[in-house]
Amino acid sequence: MDIALFSPSSLFAEDDSASTDEEPTENDQSYVERRHQFPEMELLIREFSFHQLNANLLWPGTFAFAEWLVQQRSWIEGRRCIELGSGTGALAIFLKKALHLDITTSDYDDQEIEDNIAHNCKANGITPPLPHIKHSWGDTFPISIPDWDLVIASDILLYVKQYPNLIKSLSFLLKSYKPKDNKAGPLTENEQSDGTLRGLPWPAFLMSWRRRIGKEDESLFFTGCENAGLQVKHIGSRVYCITL
Repeated sequence: MDIALFSPSSLFAEDDSASTDEEPTENDQSYVERRHQFPEMELLIREFSFHQLNANLLWPGTFAFAEWLVQQRSWIEGRRCIELGSGTGALAIFLKKALHLDITTSDYDDQEIEDNIAHNCKANGITPPLPHIKHSWGDTFPISIPDWDLVIASDILLYVKQYPNLIKSLSFLLKSYKPKDNKAGPLTENEQSDGTLRGLPWPAFLMSWRRRIGKEDESLFFTGCENAGLQVKHIGSRVYCITL
């Protein structure tokens, strides 16, 4: 996995209300706990003080995506969901608490990430913790027959060299999807005459992306999706829907 050559902390101003006490662990990992405001909800999230895979801080797109998902709650309620690049697990925890969404977290094959998501689940009243899958994009997915009808992610396009691997994993999740318990989603037409969606197809990938890289690099992902047989639609404020 490539490492981003900047610090995510540069995107955030210092918050006087945030705890700055670091908690050393046996492997000298340190953490900081911060309270983050989501729609009508505050979550206490433990973040790595530093993590080479940038699983340490909440990106701005997370909060914008949370607001958008709440506004479109009728589209996602009742869906079976997996989040790619969960990081701290904050978005998944929010969706579980706010919308009671059946959601699984996933991120790079790293035990520290999984343990920290479990910690944040417990800190916010989710026990047992959300199911989690360790998966490095491009590797064989550990579940041979995926039954998630909704895949979500926010701000995961930082690593341009990883786009082929990300598209490979995303294509597998969408193309190999089989409904859980043979229960398929709605078969109604999802597109209106003006090209907008009245609902989400089954399966679908929803992604929020607040661009911080060049358009030329960003376009490589969307072009790669189309070359892989996927359809890309811009459906909201920096929200994209990718389907078969």
